[in-house]
Amino acid sequence: MIFLPHIYLLMNWKHDLIFDFFFSMYGSASYPYIRIVNMLTSILLLCIYFGVLCLLHFMPSGKKQPSHSGTYSNSLDGEKLSPRLKIMEGGRKIIHLCFWGILAQPFLYLFRLYLYPLSHISGSLLPSLILDGLLTFLFFYYLVLNGSIRILCTCRSLGVWKRVLFFCWVLIPVLHLFPLKYLRRKAKIEYDAECCRFENRKLRDGAMLCASRYPIIMLHGIGFRDLQYFNYWGRIPKELVRNGAIVYYGHQEAWGTIENNAAIIKETIHKVLEENHCDKVNIIAHSKGGLDARYLISGLHMEDQVASLTTISTPHRGSELLNILNKLPDSIYRMVSSLFDLTYRRMGDQHPDCYHASKQLSSEFCQEFNEKYPDSPKVYYQSYASIVKHTLGDNLLSIPNLLMYLAGAPKNDGLVTTESAKWGNFKKTFSSTGRRGISHGDMIDLKREDYKGFDVIEAYVEIVSELKEMGF
Repeated sequence: MIFLPHIYLLMNWKHDLIFDFFFSMYGSASYPYIRIVNMLTSILLLCIYFGVLCLLHFMPSGKKQPSHSGTYSNSLDGEKLSPRLKIMEGGRKIIHLCFWGILAQPFLYLFRLYLYPLSHISGSLLPSLILDGLLTFLFFYYLVLNGSIRILCTCRSLGVWKRVLFFCWVLIPVLHLFPLKYLRRKAKIEYDAECCRFENRKLRDGAMLCASRYPIIMLHGIGFRDLQYFNYWGRIPKELVRNGAIVYYGHQEAWGTIENNAAIIKETIHKVLEENHCDKVNIIAHSKGGLDARYLISGLHMEDQVASLTTISTPHRGSELLNILNKLPDSIYRMVSSLFDLTYRRMGDQHPDCYHASKQLSSEFCQEFNEKYPDSPKVYYQSYASIVKHTLGDNLLSIPNLLMYLAGAPKNDGLVTTESAKWGNFKKTFSSTGRRGISHGDMIDLKREDYKGFDVIEAYVEIVSELKEMGF
């Protein structure tokens, strides 16, 4: 990667070395031998050049991962490893090699200037240096372009707009070097996470960790619906089913009130119980879905049909963001709410009520709600929270996070504070090892991204497996 781009100068230097060696040994009688040796070495050097160049452009990932026994093998490079991951990892390695290759070029040019100072460069050598510089630039440009396109086409954690932006960016010479660190980091995080899941699946093959005693019903939060082609829970349900879980969805409305949504969930539970010939279900609820579930249990008296309730980032004591929004003029609040109702009625909501549904997330309402509907002793309650570490942690929730921070609630996930999410047996606050943290949307795999030090899919596998161990 240091000398290979300079094929043109290498050919010239090779010719001079061969000529000097044979001429010093045999004089003018060595001219025929010089031509033959020069031709053979030129062919060999060109074969090495194009061979290595093709290897760099088309190389597999070749990354070794630990096997069950703890030793290292190429098991992940076999048939079971997705071709998408191998292409993405190959792109990351190409960019990694180009980084060190480009970094070494200034030292190589300084060394060459040391051997051949500018004052000694003749007019005939200058075009060779210019041509060499052009070939070196093209060598790295097309390699970087190859690696970038590999990642842009295969990395799932990059959104559509980022793909389009970066694709246009990497076509521009020199500027195409700036997004490389970001692309390489994204590819590494996703590849490592997928490899870890691959190994976990092999270790758990047949273990049925999530085969809980009772079926699982997953309840979404406010503003969303259980759609067929866009799963609110991302990649989570598929992994739970792969590990033996029986998963259903609540199918409550996006902007339905707590009372209305709880009635819908009640009908869903009766269908699940009849279909599975069981007497109880486990509920995993995110955000407002946790309040819907609590009213279902205590308000609609479904405590005998619910074994456990796990709430994820639920505003049990209200959301500070709603306290801020409640300061808006009521006429404006109602006008905006009516626009949401009109939109979501077309999307399938039978009784959208954005105004009252959102007001039910205020601290004042939740305080009254908690006093009126206490927990049932027949149901096991547990909760989880998450936290973003700075305002720009999640660009989708940057403004809400900033508003809550200014309102005196620094520890939040962009919508719900850590204290408000605590209910029943509080288990943990999820975060990442990086500077980003984990947001309200990250807890449902909203962006389908992987983050350093946090695997949302693995988190839910652990939640359900613990419920199974507890007899639920």
